[in-house]
Amino acid sequence: MFYLVVRFVLRPLFWLVFRPRVTGRANVPATGPFIIASNHLSFIDSMVIPLSAPRRVGYLAKAEYFTSPGVGGWLTRNLFTALGALPVERQTHRAAQEALDTALGVLRAGGGFGIYPEGTRSRDGRLARGKTGVAWLALTADCPVVPVGVRGTDRIQPVGSRWPRPHRFSVVFGEPLTFPEHRGQAGSNRARREVTDRVMEAIAELSGQEKAGWGAPRGVS
Repeated sequence: MFYLVVRFVLRPLFWLVFRPRVTGRANVPATGPFIIASNHLSFIDSMVIPLSAPRRVGYLAKAEYFTSPGVGGWLTRNLFTALGALPVERQTHRAAQEALDTALGVLRAGGGFGIYPEGTRSRDGRLARGKTGVAWLALTADCPVVPVGVRGTDRIQPVGSRWPRPHRFSVVFGEPLTFPEHRGQAGSNRARREVTDRVMEAIAELSGQEKAGWGAPRGVS
């Protein structure tokens, strides 16, 4: 029920305040599993993209967001759950693999999952080279990756800012990418690197960002 409230109440309010430009929604597959791979400019990206996508998109979120006490904690927990957020413990030894396993569960259930291949928010507005977890997911689940370019969200909630401020943003959903030539090669460093680089090239084209740190040798994860 809270998901319906978010979609039919919060989303129109969000549109009214921020007046976003959203294009390419038809590129998101109507059925079956898919991955949303986006650049990452602001904390609010994990709200912007689910509210812009035509289908529900799951994202990982710190477990603390789901365990805070009081009314504020209840609201946060239900809002994150409605937006498709999935709790993950980030301080454990196997945190990275556990996060990927959680994402894989969503995909194997036929859902959509969002990931930031850079691994963290951009501090200078440039696009960092992607980490290969997105490729592992795509090749293991054998599903398409929809590249996404987000612009302007860093003006809504810059890194270090506690509260968002009104500013127009844009979200562009690119054409889905598939990798039949690498099917069954999720365990190959080379295959994961090549898939990740293709995804990042598509994101760079959509976001218009300058690339940063893309000079690492191929085959390095």
